[in-house]
Order: sequence, then C-alpha cells, then structure tokens
Amino acid sequence: MPRPFSFADRTWFRRTVTAVLAGLLVSCGFAPVSQAWLVWPGVVLLVVALRGASVRVGAWLGWVFGTAFLLILLRWVLVFDVPAAYVALAAFEGLFYGAFGALFAVISRRRWWPLLGALAWMAMEMARSLFPFGGFVWGRLAFAAVDSPLAPIARWLGVSALSGAVFLTAALVVWAFARWRRGGARVPRLLAGAAAIAAVLAFGAVLPVGIAGEGRTMQVAVIQGDVPGTGAQWYGEQREVLENHIRETGAYAMRVRAGEVPQPDLVLWPENASDIDPTTDAEAGEAITRAAQDVGAPILVGAILDGPTDDTAYNAGLVWDPVTGPGDQYIKQHLVPWGEYVPMRSFSERLVPLLAEEVPRDILSGDESGALEIADTTVGTMMCFDVLFDGLARSAVMDGAEMLVVQTNNATFTGTPQREQQWQIARLRAIESGRFVAVPSTNGISGLIGPDGTEIERAPEEQPASFGHEVVAATEVTWGTRLGVWVEGAAMLVVALILLSSVRRKVRRR
Repeated sequence: MPRPFSFADRTWFRRTVTAVLAGLLVSCGFAPVSQAWLVWPGVVLLVVALRGASVRVGAWLGWVFGTAFLLILLRWVLVFDVPAAYVALAAFEGLFYGAFGALFAVISRRRWWPLLGALAWMAMEMARSLFPFGGFVWGRLAFAAVDSPLAPIARWLGVSALSGAVFLTAALVVWAFARWRRGGARVPRLLAGAAAIAAVLAFGAVLPVGIAGEGRTMQVAVIQGDVPGTGAQWYGEQREVLENHIRETGAYAMRVRAGEVPQPDLVLWPENASDIDPTTDAEAGEAITRAAQDVGAPILVGAILDGPTDDTAYNAGLVWDPVTGPGDQYIKQHLVPWGEYVPMRSFSERLVPLLAEEVPRDILSGDESGALEIADTTVGTMMCFDVLFDGLARSAVMDGAEMLVVQTNNATFTGTPQREQQWQIARLRAIESGRFVAVPSTNGISGLIGPDGTEIERAPEEQPASFGHEVVAATEVTWGTRLGVWVEGAAMLVVALILLSSVRRKVRRR
C-alpha cells in the first residue's frame, strides 16, 4: 500500500528530490545543452519517483517535476523582464504534469503500466496543446528526440506517438529492474525489458524517412532582412524593418542577374517583415511590388494587417505577386497570449500596466488552413508559434501543401535558447510531413530543412542574409500526418476508460 502523504516523511522528501533532478535532466535534452540522451535518464528518475506513490503524492511529484523542467526550459521568457509571469507560467503548466503524476500513481499498479503510462503522457501533452488560451505545448519529449533513433516514428504515427515512445522506453528500464531488490526473476525480467526496449528502438530506426512522393523541383529564396533592436517598437523602426527586407531582396536580385544564384520561383519573407499594412499603406505596398518585380518572383510577405477596428489587427502570411499585388493570405491561428493579444485586458493591465504600451492592440486569430497558392506551388505556411501545434501542419498538408514554411520573428529572443528550441520543432515537422521546411526569420534562425530533418542551409544570425536552394515538392501525405490525430484520440480514450474503471472500483469497495 502507498504511504500516506506527509511532509515529514523521508520517503516523500527523497521522491521530491528525485523528481526535481528528473526535471533538470529532461531540460538538458533541449537547447542550449541539447543533449537529447539525458531525456531518458530524466524520465527514468521521474518514473522511479512516482512508482508506489499515492495519488496525492503523485500529483505533488508531477507538479514538482514539471515546474523544475519548465523553469529551466523557458528561461527565455525572462527577456520580458517580468519574473513573476515567468514563474507563474512554469508553475501553471506544471499542473498538467501534476495531473499526469496523479494518474500515473493509479496506472503504475496495473500490469501493463509502462504502456499505459506512455498513453497517459501522450494525453497530458495533448491537453497542454489545448488549454488554456489555445494551449502552450513547448517542451514535448518528441521535440528533444529529433536526432534520436525514434524520430522516424513521427512520420508514421505522429509527433504524439514519438513522445509516447520516449516515455515507454524509459519506463521499460524501470520495469526491467522493478524486482531487483525483491530477489524476483531478475535475469528473465532484465532480458525481457532489454528486448522490449530494443524492439521499440529498432522499430523507429528501420522506419524510412524522406520526401513523401517526389514531385517537380522549384527554386526557393529565403530573405533575412535583420532588425534594429527587437523590430517591433516604433513606427519608424517598423518602416526600417520593411526597408531592410526590400534591400536584401534587391541584393539577391542583383546576384540572380549576375548569374551567381538561379532565378527563384518564389521568395520567402519572415513574420513581421512588414508591420505596416501594405494593403492600406500605399508607400509600403508599392515598395513590395518593386521588390517582387526586381527579383522576378512572387513574395510570401509576413505582414501585420489592419483589423476591423483601430485596436485590432491580423498577423498574416500574404502572397504578393509582381504584377497583381496582394493575393492569397493566411491569418495566424495560434496567437501568443499577453504577447499578441491580452486576455482579460482590463484585469491584466491592472496587474501589469506595461501591457498597455507593449501590446496596444489585439491580434485576431484566423480559422483557415495555411495552404497558399504561390507560383504554381501550394505552400503550407505557419507563423512562428503555430509550429508548436500538430493540427496546423496537418491541415496545410491535407490541403495540398507541397512544402512547409515557418515564417518567424524571434528577434526579441536574440541570445536565448528559444530560437534553437523552435528550430528543433521545425526539424521535427519536416520529418513528420515528409516535406522540405523553409524558415525565414527576421534576424535568425533562417534556414532550410530537408524532409528527413537534416539541416540543409542555415543563414548567419543577426545580420542581413539570403540564400536560394532547390526544393522538391512532396506529392503524398505521410501516415504520421493522417494518423496523428487518431493516435492522440486513442490515447485520450484509453486514459479516460482507466479513470472510469478506477472510480468504479473505488465506489464498489466503499
């Protein structure tokens, strides 16, 4: 029987220290440490801490683990100079891990607990991607596993299944040693555990990755114009950011005419390349048209468009043709709360008066897929924070996207691990979708990722830069894209059934 909860209990204290250490180790799988192998001993320690705990102690240990993990992972939030918000974010998101800990305390008493624990982890990550305010699922185990032998699982079963596989292989280590102290069937259990872990690793390693059906080739140019400061403070600075991208596009056009680089079929600009609405500001619109005519190709412009009222706007990816001007557009769906809009604005501004100055108008979200027609190609664009969410990449690919683009503005996070962490996520999207992924950023990281997740091109950071590369269009949809949502749903269903079963047992006992 699990021990009753007590803060004076030495076992409780040892479990808590173990959970904190587990969170620190898992955080080392992400940038800036980027030692993915440390995720596995971290999860092993978490499972060791949770095994045999009561539901209440499991909830505490899960919360301690999650909070410690996120305090390290999300240090880049401190650039906003609001330490209380940083701590509150980590502590609140830690509640999801607390819920997992409580659930795992119940699951760990069942025969197939490593597999059930993996499903519970997947369900927890799915919940984090939904609530609150559209979710915040930064730090999924899958994101750290992009260079592991398990990474191909994302292409065939989805990103959520990859997280589950990471947890499963770690839990099997604990399962293999579970009877060691009790003098049980040591060798057979160790062999069975080793065989199960090897089977999961081999399953991932043998799965093929790469382009999902080879189509035609196209020449893509990525522009990084650079920014002064954060690139989003004053109107004059916004105008300068736009001019920077026009200037760098002109420089690329000169290289095309000199025969140094091939003529591009399409040109990609980052998010916030034009924080001035070029559809209503004649000067901005004419400048982008001249840039498109100079380079001889349509431009996918990251632009802030005016909203229906003076205090609203849209964050959009806008196709700009050299002849016809603005065309197809994608409106960012997953917005950053308290960054792009302010929930409960009057209350929030009383707590943090600086919000009124930093976020003077609310960005409104869109509801349509990011699949855009540009230069006889269907491009699936995502705007920065969008890349976290499986559904947006899935909807773009299902709507015919032949390559993916992550338009981003990470200038605010210069010098922090946030940019490398987001780059990891973009690489996993390439594996999952079987498509090339281009990442145009205002001042870095800009680059091109192959369908197998490899880094093909990466521009120097914090300076104007541009590059061109041949990209192969993908013509098929991967199983990971098709099945990912169903795998997540199945995990949620199994977890719900386990909870109902446990409740029924408890009621019957009473």
